[in-house]
Amino acid sequence: MTEAYIYDAVRTPRGKGRKNGSLHEVTSLRLSSQVLNQLKHRNNLDGHAVEDVIWGNVTQVMEQGGCIARSAVLASELDESIPGLSINRFCASGMEAVNLAANQVKGGAGDAYIAGGVEMMSRVPMSSDGAAICVDPSLAMEVYFVPQGVSADIIATRNGFSRDDADSLAVESQRRAKEAWDDGRFSKSVFTVKDQNGISILDHDEYMRPGTDMQALGALSPSFKQMGETMPGFDAVALLKYPDMERIDHIHHAGNSSGIVDGAAGILIGNREFGKKRDLKPRAKITQTAKIGSDPTIMLTGPLPATQKALSDSGMEIGDIDLFEVNEAFASVVLLFQKTFQVDPGKINVNGGSIAMGHPLGATGAIIIGTLLDEMERADKETGLATLCVASGMGAATIIERV
Repeated sequence: MTEAYIYDAVRTPRGKGRKNGSLHEVTSLRLSSQVLNQLKHRNNLDGHAVEDVIWGNVTQVMEQGGCIARSAVLASELDESIPGLSINRFCASGMEAVNLAANQVKGGAGDAYIAGGVEMMSRVPMSSDGAAICVDPSLAMEVYFVPQGVSADIIATRNGFSRDDADSLAVESQRRAKEAWDDGRFSKSVFTVKDQNGISILDHDEYMRPGTDMQALGALSPSFKQMGETMPGFDAVALLKYPDMERIDHIHHAGNSSGIVDGAAGILIGNREFGKKRDLKPRAKITQTAKIGSDPTIMLTGPLPATQKALSDSGMEIGDIDLFEVNEAFASVVLLFQKTFQVDPGKINVNGGSIAMGHPLGATGAIIIGTLLDEMERADKETGLATLCVASGMGAATIIERV
């Protein structure tokens, strides 16, 4: 089978997902087209240079509806002969776009693809598209649906993770993110976003709170306690599913959960011949991809079976992986990954994660693959694994190996 290589990876800075965020004035279309233009100019992508643009996006309504992928191609400087495909696997949408593109290349369906995603959470609010699993009682009751924050608290309760455990991880995420930015570790991939007049409006991840400490986090109230405990609340629903639990300890809050932000990212993937034709050097190859369904109530455990599947399918073991990116949707997700695989915390999210820098839903999967590759090169490591939990009970993973 043909190998699929990563030739380039770029992303925008992440802007606060509010009306006063620096990227709020930029549409999903324009942010996506800026990513595509960066890849075009950095890699001389003239004419029908790639087979397709596959773009992840979670809330596909309003400006993010109507196949934002194709619209972004037309709004960019890419050739109009390049089509576009929008996909939604919730938080793993950006990763699934990359994985789908890689597997298309491996299968011989084209020499190259651009894959990534976008989410403008300040402009298109999360959940504004509706979801059957939330609003249709015939499904919600059958699967014992609870919101993700309650699911994160269930994971913490069942595994004995304390509020201090979660807050400590959050403080460390902030510290690592600041150190990474101060050290210029994102400079290879992050570009400055400009407005329609060509004026620079954001060149850094603005959600970060580098001064965060345990005392500051300790003052925050649990975000999901009220929705869980107000009768009839979601805790009662979850306890029907898990009768072995006496109660749910609500430990998650805004400071140890992922931030709501705007952002976009793109990755150029192709076979060896694609690179030779354009005198491009591959940076890594995508050796394995995986996706899997998991318990829809606890919902956020998907990184475990997805990682196990990716390792098994590639004939690898957890010890064969040098670095990990585990999306910090909630602190308990990362704590569970560490506990299950007994991975050194110093190998996971080395440069901080979504707790510190934010989680632009449709883009995050592509962002963490790019971040993983940059760090592998900086630290001279050979193999890396990126994984995310996914709403409704799914998981996705990608293994990459430096060339």
